[in-house]
Amino acid sequence: MTDSSTAGILTVLHPVTDLAAAKAVYSALLGVQPQADGPYYVGFDVAGQHIGLVPGGGPQGMTSPVAYWHVPDIEAKLAEVTAAGGKVKEPARDVGGGRLVATFTDPDGNVLGLLQDQ
Repeated sequence: MTDSSTAGILTVLHPVTDLAAAKAVYSALLGVQPQADGPYYVGFDVAGQHIGLVPGGGPQGMTSPVAYWHVPDIEAKLAEVTAAGGKVKEPARDVGGGRLVATFTDPDGNVLGLLQDQ
């Protein structure tokens, strides 16, 4: 193992079918209004976590929530988890502002995310 530790799960994205309805429910649950509020993404920052709503699962076709582990070196962590038996689902890509995201599956097919802020 290398020293590519994680900062833990700080981001969870949820695919939703009705963005307006989901936004109302999550606003009530979290007790705050979204900090990012657009037609393609709604995001809430609360208690050190980011909760995102992705209409239709977005371009990545999410079918269930995905927890994103924050890491200092996404490529190193992808190499580590694939060497241990994980399989890359989506390689690292920039989603804006230097933020990199990637997803992989564990041996049971569960989708896990990695996120690196630069």
